[in-house]
Amino acid sequence: MPGVGFEPTRPEGQVGLSDRRLPISTPGLPPRLPNLPNRPGANHRRQDGLAFSANTTEVPITAQTAEEFGGRLFQASLGLLDITAVYLGDRLGYYRALAEVGGLAASGLAEATGTHPRYAREWLEQQAMTEFLTVDDATKDPEERRYSLPPGHAEVLTDRDSLSYLAPLARAFGAAVTQLPALLEAYRTGGGVSWDQFGTDMRESQADLNRPWFLNVLGKEWFPAIAELDDRLRAGARVADFGTGFGWSAIGMAQSYPKTTVVGIDVDGPSIEAANAAAATAGVSERVEFLHADGVPVGEKATFDVVTAFECIHDMSDPVAVLTAMRRLMKEDGFALVVDERTADQFTPNGDDLERLLYGFSLLVCLPDGMSSQPSAGTGTVMRPHRLRAYARAAGFRDVEVLPVEHFQFRFYRLVV
Repeated sequence: MPGVGFEPTRPEGQVGLSDRRLPISTPGLPPRLPNLPNRPGANHRRQDGLAFSANTTEVPITAQTAEEFGGRLFQASLGLLDITAVYLGDRLGYYRALAEVGGLAASGLAEATGTHPRYAREWLEQQAMTEFLTVDDATKDPEERRYSLPPGHAEVLTDRDSLSYLAPLARAFGAAVTQLPALLEAYRTGGGVSWDQFGTDMRESQADLNRPWFLNVLGKEWFPAIAELDDRLRAGARVADFGTGFGWSAIGMAQSYPKTTVVGIDVDGPSIEAANAAAATAGVSERVEFLHADGVPVGEKATFDVVTAFECIHDMSDPVAVLTAMRRLMKEDGFALVVDERTADQFTPNGDDLERLLYGFSLLVCLPDGMSSQPSAGTGTVMRPHRLRAYARAAGFRDVEVLPVEHFQFRFYRLVV
């Protein structure tokens, strides 16, 4: 599942392993997330009125009347429509044109993007109706109204370097929805829907959502909070990055640690092609290499000082085999890092926004992807700490430690030899 640039809420009854066991001594996230508490644990009320809590009291499920539940589904349908409209605005270049040019009428937007003015007008009106865009004068003739994208909205929808960038999330949902017939078949037969089947939209969504975190936060906040890992990379280390995708994790490590070299490994050919192009553009090709390999580079032995896997183990059909490969390639005194979703320790109904998001991606993307190759562990997005610990021990690691890195979506694990 891709990283997201907002803080999902965790109500009473949900506690993360890192919240419960480790003191948080690292700084909070960048200033652009003002509502994130510096230390999870105490009740926290956000400006939007949503609660964040790590208390251990279970929250009972309250049954709703038919009218109340129908209203909930209706509101969800409005959100789905908004996400679909964001997909159109992102892929057609509407948001970028509005951000670059400023106020535009339908004809101007159509001309700037090579689209039909009647469709452009309908999209603009829908965006004003849902308060994504502003309009200069609603009483004007429909063809003369000019629409603008507010700066804060523009950052979320167009600024690919911002930690708030969320437009690619719509691409992930778009890719999933197009596979609904295949998903129905998978649910009936126990098969799956592969990453390749989800296609370009899904690949780019995953990469673009994680990119700003890997380039702007990994080497400035996350890794400095892990002193031993930070020291190794600063001194110069050889890193194997499993499930590298478009390579932003590998590129982020290379940019942050000039003495370190990275080998990124992924089974997806188009992702490796994109990663090589990204490394060349970033100017780190001499220290970053990408290999198209199913798990283990041919001929490689235990020569890596650090092995990493960012947000991918839960997608693997055979996670134990991948972790075993990581163990085999790592030196005896090496450092093994797995970054995956910050799930609650155990299943609790009436979960928080993050758990809802994780289960949604698991239904549509991660579990079907993992089930697309058989036999499959069938992990899914919601890989809780005890599940990773079992996988790691089966792969030859002694234990799993949760590292003191604070992030609302990701949990950082060290696999101990």
